[in-house]
Amino acid sequence: MGKLIYLDNAATTKTDPKVVEAMIPYFSENYGNPSSIYELAGKSKTAMEEAREKIAGVLNARTNEIYFTAGGSEADNWALVAAFDAYAQKGNHIITTKIEHHAILHTCEYLEKYRGARITYLDVDENGIVKLDELEKAITEETILISIMFANNEIGSIQPVREIGMIAREHQILFHTDAVQAFGQLPIDVDALNIDMLSSSAHKINGPKGIGFLYIRKGVKIRSFIHGGAQERKRRAGTENVPGIVGYGEAARLAEESREERTAREQELRDYLIERILKEVPYCRLNGDQKRRLPNNVNISFEFIEGESLLLMLDGYGICASSGSACTSGSLDPSHVLLAIGLPHEIAHGSLRLTLGKETTKEEIDYTVDKIKEVVSQLRSMSPLYEDFMKKQNRK
Repeated sequence: MGKLIYLDNAATTKTDPKVVEAMIPYFSENYGNPSSIYELAGKSKTAMEEAREKIAGVLNARTNEIYFTAGGSEADNWALVAAFDAYAQKGNHIITTKIEHHAILHTCEYLEKYRGARITYLDVDENGIVKLDELEKAITEETILISIMFANNEIGSIQPVREIGMIAREHQILFHTDAVQAFGQLPIDVDALNIDMLSSSAHKINGPKGIGFLYIRKGVKIRSFIHGGAQERKRRAGTENVPGIVGYGEAARLAEESREERTAREQELRDYLIERILKEVPYCRLNGDQKRRLPNNVNISFEFIEGESLLLMLDGYGICASSGSACTSGSLDPSHVLLAIGLPHEIAHGSLRLTLGKETTKEEIDYTVDKIKEVVSQLRSMSPLYEDFMKKQNRK
């Protein structure tokens, strides 16, 4: 095809030119510190609050419920650690799942090891969906927080967020959701979904890297995460990343404006991609719920091959993909998400995640499937396991 085919939009997205254009003045023209009182600083302050308003509008939230962070991981850390500290008198029990992003899982491990927290890691079904009855059973008098992601970053499965929020509300427990993959892709109304805290990151929706936010419902008692100045209503000190915030506001506006048309197109291409692979490549399976999944997510496991080899060979054809979360791409261990849905190690190792973007074309999908077929066939031809399997099949 002779050009780069980028199918790793769950890892990051290309910053939209309109977002870059909106950011540029706040690097070299309107560069004032928004905490200062002169006119130049006021321009930065105004732009920052306009961005906050745009983001709040997407969530049906109040502007003073949006707190800017350096990204989704910081927002996740803040939600868990600060809530644990604030509600320590009530209890020390947190409920999450085995398929969360490591920003949640590693923070829970920290709270367990160093702060005396008790963590329940819920199982999920074969499609990666939380079982609501098991969530109910896990709740105790000391449960202070439920943190369950909106949609999984690896297999794309969308959780029953509204029902989880209702359970939390009935038991007077805080509900936090990591919506890093869902914000801008799915409709989110924090009031209708009973969400108390929500994490997001700009670079997943064609915004800049290094900027995110934590939504904190008014009335939620949560402590400051970074101490120093009075920024972000004294809850997150440090001079604000004004260009990043402006960029996030514009990216959120553009994502919401185009969401229905864009995601319908992505979903059509996604289903076409899934159908072709499952029909044309033997001994593979789709991971995640077939219908309740992100519009742009495809995760396939191929038997008898290593995912790393598949990725490297696809890269040779100009195709950018991944085997799972970009945050664990250096690990040789199989995906914790795929193990949690019941895949054996050898199949989990042979997985490929393809995540579409707004510029993905049908021509690119066809080219990618053709190259996947070619590479999988080549890798299996070198696999003793596949050779043994085929011998057994031929004897039947």
